[in-house]
Amino acid sequence: MNRRDVIKLMGGSTLLGSFGLSQSSVAETVRTLRAFPSTKRLVPDSSFQEANIWGFEGKVPGPELRFKKGEWVRVEFENELPEGSSIHWHGIRNLNGMDGVAGLTQPAVEPGDRFRYVFPLPDSGTYWYHSHAKTWSQVARGLYGPLIVEDPEDPEVDHDLVLMIDDWRLADDGTLEESSFGSLHDWAHAGRLGNWLTVNGESHPNIPVKQNARVRLRLINAANARVFGIALPTEGTLIAEDGFPRTHQLVNDITLAPAQRADVIWEMDSETTTFYEVRNGEPYPAFTLTPVESSEPRVAKRPLSQKPVAPPPDRIDVEIPLHMQGGAMGNLSEAVYHGKMTPIRELAQMHKKVWAFNGQVGDHHDALATLSRNQVASIEVFNDTRWEHAMHLHGHHFWIQTEQGEFLNGQRDTYLFSRGERAKLIFVADNPGLWLFHCHMLEHHEAGMAAVIEVV
Repeated sequence: MNRRDVIKLMGGSTLLGSFGLSQSSVAETVRTLRAFPSTKRLVPDSSFQEANIWGFEGKVPGPELRFKKGEWVRVEFENELPEGSSIHWHGIRNLNGMDGVAGLTQPAVEPGDRFRYVFPLPDSGTYWYHSHAKTWSQVARGLYGPLIVEDPEDPEVDHDLVLMIDDWRLADDGTLEESSFGSLHDWAHAGRLGNWLTVNGESHPNIPVKQNARVRLRLINAANARVFGIALPTEGTLIAEDGFPRTHQLVNDITLAPAQRADVIWEMDSETTTFYEVRNGEPYPAFTLTPVESSEPRVAKRPLSQKPVAPPPDRIDVEIPLHMQGGAMGNLSEAVYHGKMTPIRELAQMHKKVWAFNGQVGDHHDALATLSRNQVASIEVFNDTRWEHAMHLHGHHFWIQTEQGEFLNGQRDTYLFSRGERAKLIFVADNPGLWLFHCHMLEHHEAGMAAVIEVV
């Protein structure tokens, strides 16, 4: 794909202008990302076995991809797995043909084949990439990695640490419990929850940092379904969520639903400090920062400058109702599946479908709405289930308006709905294409919680 192909894909210079980019900014360097089976010792005790994982370049997480705002990504994906796959660039306001959703924006890349992703980076922030084919098993096997987009206006720090948090379901010998993939129980309940925590693929990593350093923590939840709570030993400053800036806030803990990210500026002292996961039972050590002496100078700890935070729109052009039903202990007795009203028992036993949007079991072919470009849309969600759901919209970020009419701070691409919660996800439909809207509890997605929003 050359520069002319890219411009054609983008629909001409008008769309280039909307990204604030020029034709001459298309990168020439191509990075190769291979996906292939490998092994990884997830439990550090040598009495346990290595686990069979799938990884980009055979690693978990995959290589850190770091760019600057305004640059272009050129990645040649080579599939060396035993089944089809693809790469979704999570949180990026991407070109639709580069979004990486197998079965919607592209065919799956079959074993032995390759696909080149070429797209611009209009926004800085913390993002990530992951498989978007059979995500419920491929992501759980390790197919993900960080994507960081730097900005000249980023705060100056001594350490910029990316921390990808995951839970793994392991057998007693430390190997991946593969027999439980596809469990209907998981799909109808909270999703695939693991029993072993890692950060950057390691169990309780110890990370050296300079004494009294200013540290940027880029926290990413890469788990299939578990919501993490990370306690900070002392207050930190939350500066961004899901890549987008928010009004700075002093925080003592961070809650991350699957796929969510948070950027925190934290001031290190001279003491070894452990950060704990605290939402899932007793506090559990996630990672430790250990101060080390260094002759390198430390950054001046100037007051943090506030990046602009876009206000919510002052109008709504289209309202999109979304009634979420299903799951265990739910109130869904039947739903439309492939054009036919089907009892929930048949849906579960014959098709492993247990969730519905507006009475319809969703997949990549069900249109939730068709919007004209630049319309302001409000997805008016009612979580009428007994479970939490991390709802993710591709290609856009949204503002969140609570049932009481208040707007939460900043914009996000993934929002965690509590059971029984009502809220509006408001976005400007300024990116043409077919965009997936789904639950990022990946088993919920596969079992019916998905729909497509078309922007024309």
